[in-house]
Amino acid sequence: MSPTSQRSLDIIAAIGLGVGAVFGLAGTVVLQAPVRQVFWAIDGVALIVASALLTAKFLRKGNDCVAAGFLVFAIGESLLVSGTAAGLAGSVPSFGGGVALWAAGLLLTSIPREFANWVRLVGVSASVLFVIVAARIFWGEQLLPTSAPLPFFAYPLLVMTFVGWIWALVKRERVGMSGAGAEQPHRPIQPSGSAGG
Repeated sequence: MSPTSQRSLDIIAAIGLGVGAVFGLAGTVVLQAPVRQVFWAIDGVALIVASALLTAKFLRKGNDCVAAGFLVFAIGESLLVSGTAAGLAGSVPSFGGGVALWAAGLLLTSIPREFANWVRLVGVSASVLFVIVAARIFWGEQLLPTSAPLPFFAYPLLVMTFVGWIWALVKRERVGMSGAGAEQPHRPIQPSGSAGG
């Protein structure tokens, strides 16, 4: 894949993570059920697209653990989307399964040293909180997606993880653009220099 194509996909993934973060948080504070469900549907689709692109990116890069983390996260998000239209109470079973997969995905993306240490730490912290949420639901508690303190206070950690992923994508894109611009003029000069010498 060309660097330009990869940069375009990185930008799409970053936008998907940003849209997911904004609409996901907005959905937790909105009071009207239909609006919440639409917000969470937008959030879910954006995060699935972003996670799928990041899975492909890290597979190509050879970082299978991080790629698997994004794949598992996408599967978890698809479970959440599948229950969104059922309303808060009706979505609890799919929510429990989804956050359990979120937790696993966050852990897999945080184990390797792919992202900055603070991103990995926040990702692991969010993972632990979502494990607690999933365990409580599987134990039989009717824990709604908007319940406080959990899962409500776990969402900001998830969003901070997204911010870290976005920052890594944008930072790499800037480095890639400046690196490509710096290297391109030197490549044609080297063969002519070696032919002349």
